[in-house]
Amino acid sequence: MRQIVAVWTIVSALLLWPASAGAATLGGGPLADLQLQLSAISMHAPGHVAMEVEDLATGTTAGLNVAASMPAASTIKIPVMVEVFRQLSLGLFDLNREVTLMRGDKDWGSGSLCDAPVGTRYSVSRLLLSMITVSDNTAANMLIRLVGRQHINHTMAELGLRRTRLSDYIRSDGYHIRYALRTSASDMVTLLTSMAKEELVDEWSSREMIDIMSRQRINSLLPRALPPFVSIAHKTGSLHDTLNDVGIVFADPNPYVIAVMTTNLWDLDAGRSFIRGVSRIAYDDMMRLASQNTNDLAPAPADATTTTTNSANSDGSAATNGAQVSGSDDVPMWGPSPAPAPTATP
Repeated sequence: MRQIVAVWTIVSALLLWPASAGAATLGGGPLADLQLQLSAISMHAPGHVAMEVEDLATGTTAGLNVAASMPAASTIKIPVMVEVFRQLSLGLFDLNREVTLMRGDKDWGSGSLCDAPVGTRYSVSRLLLSMITVSDNTAANMLIRLVGRQHINHTMAELGLRRTRLSDYIRSDGYHIRYALRTSASDMVTLLTSMAKEELVDEWSSREMIDIMSRQRINSLLPRALPPFVSIAHKTGSLHDTLNDVGIVFADPNPYVIAVMTTNLWDLDAGRSFIRGVSRIAYDDMMRLASQNTNDLAPAPADATTTTTNSANSDGSAATNGAQVSGSDDVPMWGPSPAPAPTATP
């Protein structure tokens, strides 16, 4: 408990730390304060951590251990999804293609498809939704078998992802999974940035992948620290001592990509607190940056005697700022009912 309190103590201190102090220390730069805060919080991390944040408007990044090879856990399912859409774009199959469940596909670590009888058939669209939104391992294995593990690895290499590799099917029992599924914070940010810019595979594929990730039903990490009105498309990953969450945060007016990866955790609750803390720090800094940019671009008042204020937006509504906290961190961002399957390939 003392260790968890220590994590939140540093997070709280950083959230209250004046932004000007961090920027001055690093000598300027749009994400200088965020970089300083990430470095500071990492010194109180509950295990080995890696993280990166990219401002989608400028391409500026901040992070720590961004190239470190980390256990990917279920974040590896994003590369699997990417390869599925790459092969869809080539016309090798469509979203209605049915895949037959085989005994070797089954993994009981996550999801319910493993309980279905061998020989059950599922459409590619159903498997994609199950693999991403509820992190079904059996669905992932069926899609890996469909597109080929070697093709997944080759495509990731072609995209410039140097630390991402799928060396086996997903087998949650045993220690092997830590080494069979690998990635880095930088690799995940690279992949998701391309997706956010609608350049991953093609425009339609990028939009479809974002739509699937936006239906995520495991929302206890990055989204928990965000205000409930902020949309996020993301994917989590977890093992017995590992927690990851990577995603695109559609914060208005400063959308960004974030990847936070933790392993060798002494306690999963401490890992959850750490990821939520980083998520809130990143959001607050992006909102501070957006507010700063807005003020810099604002025209000078016509009357020098007029007093200006930051307490309201131009339309008279209350202004939002990075220091605001959502009403309840426990309010889910999406309902529990499953969303409809993606549309067929155009």
